[in-house]
Amino acid sequence: QVQFVESGGGLVQAGGSLRLSCAASGNIFSSKTMAWYRQAPGKQRTLVASIATGGFTYYITSVKGRFTISRDNAKNTVYLHMNSLKPEDTAVYYCNTLLSPNNWGQGAQVTVSS
Repeated sequence: QVQFVESGGGLVQAGGSLRLSCAASGNIFSSKTMAWYRQAPGKQRTLVASIATGGFTYYITSVKGRFTISRDNAKNTVYLHMNSLKPEDTAVYYCNTLLSPNNWGQGAQVTVSS
């Protein structure tokens, strides 16, 4: 089973930046499209961005141009660089595979104050 450990969350003011990291255990990381998801209070968990093994990336419209997803296959780690943060980005952020995500980690709390 693959396990995910997210880190790097925190409290920032609107307009600030954070970088999230996700370390994945197991040996499937390099063959999987990875993704970041988020769950805001009282809402369902939703996809934020994904990155394929070859580096192709996808972003939801609301974060395009502000967030950057990247991966280091040698370290089994995926990152999410978040700039120009807005209060509506406040959520718990999780990483997982894009297809059939499971074994969710604890996530990283991101709180953006106005």
